Amino acid sequence: MALSDEERELFGRLTANLPRVVRQNKILDAYYDGEQRVEQLGLAIPPELRQFLTIVAWPGTYVDAIEERIDLEGFRLPGSDEADEDLWQVWQANDLDEESQIGHLETLVRRDAFVIVGGADEETPDSPAAGGGDADRDPAIPLITVESSDEVAVERSPRTRRVSAAAKLYRDGPTLRGTLYQPHATVWLERQSARWVEVERDEHSLGVVPVVPLVNRPRLSRREGRSQMHRVISLTDAAARALTNAQVATEVMAIPQRWVVGASATDFKDPRTKEQLTTWESYFGAIWALANKDAKAGQFTAADLSNFKTIVDHYASLVAGVTGLPMRYLGQSTTNPPSAEGIRADESRLIKTCERFQRGAGGSWERVMRLVRRIIDGDWNPDLAQLETLWRDPATPTKAAAADAAVKLVQAGILPVEAAWEDMGYSAVRRRKLRAMREAELAQDPVREIAAGLAPPQQDPAGTDPALDDVVAG
Repeated sequence: MALSDEERELFGRLTANLPRVVRQNKILDAYYDGEQRVEQLGLAIPPELRQFLTIVAWPGTYVDAIEERIDLEGFRLPGSDEADEDLWQVWQANDLDEESQIGHLETLVRRDAFVIVGGADEETPDSPAAGGGDADRDPAIPLITVESSDEVAVERSPRTRRVSAAAKLYRDGPTLRGTLYQPHATVWLERQSARWVEVERDEHSLGVVPVVPLVNRPRLSRREGRSQMHRVISLTDAAARALTNAQVATEVMAIPQRWVVGASATDFKDPRTKEQLTTWESYFGAIWALANKDAKAGQFTAADLSNFKTIVDHYASLVAGVTGLPMRYLGQSTTNPPSAEGIRADESRLIKTCERFQRGAGGSWERVMRLVRRIIDGDWNPDLAQLETLWRDPATPTKAAAADAAVKLVQAGILPVEAAWEDMGYSAVRRRKLRAMREAELAQDPVREIAAGLAPPQQDPAGTDPALDDVVAG
């Protein structure tokens, strides 16, 4: 089946906006990496001194503080107390421990990223049979990839807000390739003679587009989200300008400035080459002697640069107020180290930000796993509508505090031991191992065996003692 005019028009419409997105992403990447260009420096700084430009890495610090607390630990099916092993096997087979972290970071920095689900045994230009992909992959496990917004664009249904079509545009060596994702089919394209040509088609009939967006801070009027750094960028530029001015002031005014009266032009010539020194060489150079006996030289008092620290500290406090980051994250030291309770109170807004991100990302990953089960089973499972994503606690309690709370809850009968293991952050694999160790330990406990032998005989539901019934019957 050849590419239809409607599909060609849809692919063109989806990819037309990618150049603008790429330009925006480059700017956001520069702020995250601390490589942005600060404008309006010419008001107080000559162009030749722009090498003193100092960048503040607060946007990257803010994003990293959130991403470092986002750890997905598994998926729980309705009616189950443990993470589902089958779904976790798919997760591990696709290296999503690492790829999901990259996707979360991209989402925080750039506002969105995308997850694409497909069958691993499909004969596509990227499959092992065509010379790409991993030849050791299990063909029964669906392929899940995390994609950049530089290459993927989506359209959403105005009614359901779900993805109604998606496209991926990428370069494979000298060849420009594309993929069109639709609810009924996936089409692989190749650019040939200034025209898109269909290479392969998969009529999957899923009924949904196998592309799931990861979106940061979406709103009803802006479903595509916004970068987590958005509110910090202007304050970062202001602090960078202040620090750059401080750099120039340090070079020019940190040491006492000199003045000369009665000097001649010959006093500012290189003694070896007899060439006239430039203005800056004369300004920063030392003056040892003057030809005119009536000439005078002196110096002014060095400038006080503490005002620069005051203004940078002020910008740091504004960033802390906007982001919820503790001031120590921004390099502002405190007199005394905070206590465990003080740390949690200080990070309350940061923790809530992480929990909000987890809720949005959890819904996306749950849709991904429903697609995985649909590809494996060949049909939709309605029970998976209640699928739950398990996240690690984004707070930073100490081990001692977490253990103390777990012991008290278990002793009070509020939580069983295995629930305490989960609250302490042990993974599903670790909990299974602890369960086996605990069962083996209890089986070898002689005190427990003696206590079981001394326990009174159990009564039947009617309340009678089986031992007395035997005596009466005899």
